[in-house]
Amino acid sequence: MRVAIVTESFPPEVNGVAHSVLRTAEHLVRRGHQPLVITPAPARGAHCPPHSFGPDAATVPVVRIPSLPLPGYPQVRIALPSRQLAAAISGHRPDLVHLAGPFVLGARGMEVARSLGVPAVAVYQTDLAGYAHAYRAGRGLGEAAAWHRIRTVHRAAARTLAPSTPAAQDLTAHGVPRVRLWPRGVDSARFHPGHRDEALHRALAPGGEVLVGYVGRLAPEKRVDLLAGASALPGVRVVVIGDGPSGPALRAAMPGAVFLGRKTGAELARCFASLDLFVHTGPLETFCQTIQEAMASGLPVVGPAAGGPLDLVGHHRTGLLVPPRDGRAVTAAVAALAADPELRAAYGRAGRADVTARSWESVGDLLLQHYAEVLAEHRGEGVGGNVGGGVGSGAGTGPAVGLAGPGDGPGTGPGSVGVEDVPAPPTGSPDPAGPAGLPAATVGGGTAAPAPVIVEGQPA
Repeated sequence: MRVAIVTESFPPEVNGVAHSVLRTAEHLVRRGHQPLVITPAPARGAHCPPHSFGPDAATVPVVRIPSLPLPGYPQVRIALPSRQLAAAISGHRPDLVHLAGPFVLGARGMEVARSLGVPAVAVYQTDLAGYAHAYRAGRGLGEAAAWHRIRTVHRAAARTLAPSTPAAQDLTAHGVPRVRLWPRGVDSARFHPGHRDEALHRALAPGGEVLVGYVGRLAPEKRVDLLAGASALPGVRVVVIGDGPSGPALRAAMPGAVFLGRKTGAELARCFASLDLFVHTGPLETFCQTIQEAMASGLPVVGPAAGGPLDLVGHHRTGLLVPPRDGRAVTAAVAALAADPELRAAYGRAGRADVTARSWESVGDLLLQHYAEVLAEHRGEGVGGNVGGGVGSGAGTGPAVGLAGPGDGPGTGPGSVGVEDVPAPPTGSPDPAGPAGLPAATVGGGTAAPAPVIVEGQPA
């Protein structure tokens, strides 16, 4: 199969979109397929991989489209209009076009695919509407404009793949049809408790403090400022790994925290494993890969009861879910776990057990099943069942029931659906009804809001 992958981000950028596209392309090569990656060019002078890469002896060609930095956020590159995109896609002669987080370059890629009569799979990865709200773009008009853009692009796709059940529900509620679930994998060999470095732990916590870590971009939408209260707790040392425009303000707000900058590869894995507790504060995650990496590293997790973390964190089992944007709740959860090493260890073991089956190989094979269904539908062939579960129904895919992915048993990872009451969040949260306040569908160890009833992409 020949696949053109059009992505808004790719290495050397470090983010969830870039990483998942890299893993996807590598998996396609290993399964004998022929991918092409098309992405915005990085900043001039930035170190980036060569024009081709790949596992083993195989290579994946990369076409980099001229780009400009996003105003106010230069780490994000926006591809300029270019005939190079259409030439690259048509020259590859793809059977299918894969659009990763389509918004600017991806929207143009959708137009090219449609003009060529090639089916496209759109992978929803970034809550652009939430970002527009967080950055107060257009005084509220930005959020509506973002959803209009998302609907326009994704409605043209043969299938939209969402990384979590809350993301899928959000898409269908905003009128996006043919949504299916495609979660993300994690390298549980790279991210492993065995990489813990006691010397590093002692260097970061010379007084024996509990190390509470955040890993990710330092940007307004990540709300890392919510860790300020936790950084003032006695016996706690906050460790921040990452960079971004909010760095200077966060250093001023948390003078007792340690800022390590951006880490990658084995060094990042060592840092993860050397923490005692992981906290993610961003309320706009469609998935949250760093939570999976923390769980694979054997860490208990504190995360917001919103978006992707609802699928990942088992409240009072692998960690604690707190109301989003609530610094007092974050502080209370950190204080509770910092004071209980046995509970931290138990949550860490349970989290590690949850994610070990979520390999990139199994997730990649699930993607290939989605591809196969889309191609069969494009050829007018009936498809007997639905792959990976979904929200909404698409032509020929059968009933969209269940969310089980490859290798997942009941309640073991992204996939299984059950119903349970959500326990209350830790003491100190202003929401006594619990993170969601309602019974919820459970995906893996976490929770998600009840799914809406869908009739071909229309919210009930």
